Amino acid sequence: MRIEEDIKLDYSDVLLKPKRSTLESRKEVRIERRFKFYHSPKIWEGIPIMTANMATCGTFEMAKFLAPHKIITTFHKYYSVEQYIDFFKEFNNPNYIAYTLGSRDEDISQLQEMIAQNLIDNFSFICIDVPNGYIQKFLKTITLIRELCSEHIIIAGNVVSNEMTEEIILAGADIVKVGIGPGSACTTRRMTGVGYPQLSAVIECGDAAHGLCKYNTDGSKKGVGLIIADGGLVYPSCAAKAYCGGADFIMSGTFFSGFEQSAGETVEKEGQKFKEYFGSSSNKAMKEFYGKKESHRASEGRYTLIPHKGDLADFLQDLFGALRSTGTYIGARKLKEFPKRATFIRVNRQLNTIHEKYTQGN
Repeated sequence: MRIEEDIKLDYSDVLLKPKRSTLESRKEVRIERRFKFYHSPKIWEGIPIMTANMATCGTFEMAKFLAPHKIITTFHKYYSVEQYIDFFKEFNNPNYIAYTLGSRDEDISQLQEMIAQNLIDNFSFICIDVPNGYIQKFLKTITLIRELCSEHIIIAGNVVSNEMTEEIILAGADIVKVGIGPGSACTTRRMTGVGYPQLSAVIECGDAAHGLCKYNTDGSKKGVGLIIADGGLVYPSCAAKAYCGGADFIMSGTFFSGFEQSAGETVEKEGQKFKEYFGSSSNKAMKEFYGKKESHRASEGRYTLIPHKGDLADFLQDLFGALRSTGTYIGARKLKEFPKRATFIRVNRQLNTIHEKYTQGN
């Protein structure tokens, strides 16, 4: 047993220090990015935001809505090959969708069927999603999928430490999904005691990933390891802090659930509308999509009803505007410049929480 004494931080533990800026308007801040990758030869451009691969937001309907906004929908794991065949009869925008699978034998079999039916080329991204990215089998799965899909941009996770970030990239992934337990629908920290404060995880894993670079023969950079800050985003400010901490992409279920365009049943209680929200490891997800909860498993996700949030388009406008506003405060003209311009200030979290409760109650 050992104890690490270093302070680790969540998004709520810090604020961003404003700096002198030559920007005259939020309109000058560019939030689109262009990426090259460590393994994949593809080049991607868009707004580096992804839905979580949850049943409430990683859906066909969400992809149709988000693709014009250049946001990536990471599909949940429960769609069948037949459902994908029907979907691609009316959708053709591979840059903004990700096929998701786990490391089970059934997942690999379905991927092979998707390849055989020439469906996987309709995706630019493949997301290999497991709750525990520290298991040796996971690295073998990444290597296998890189062999099967050599051109694709492969996402893999979840982990929260620099050494495993490097291992995952070297095994064949282009982007590492960072976060264990920070999401509002995840109860891993409560159930297992395992986790890592999310901002510190992003900073440390981002530093490790960005240190892995490939170069062309002329010395120019061919590609670099990248990370996704997955979960723990409560407010648009959390997204800004994630980018400032070194996240290349952000991924959220909270940001894309509870809206008119989101999946999940709409429920009315005492005249107020609610929508379902549940994690992929919740009892509901396991029973609904796998038919049962295995006897060796505990639920590490929760099911809840959240107030109906209205139209997702309104939230996206606020999110984009908030990120541009952060850029003007710290003097960053591009999202890429956020880490270079950011200075974090540690705050007294307890007093900050009391202040938030007071202001929300008044």
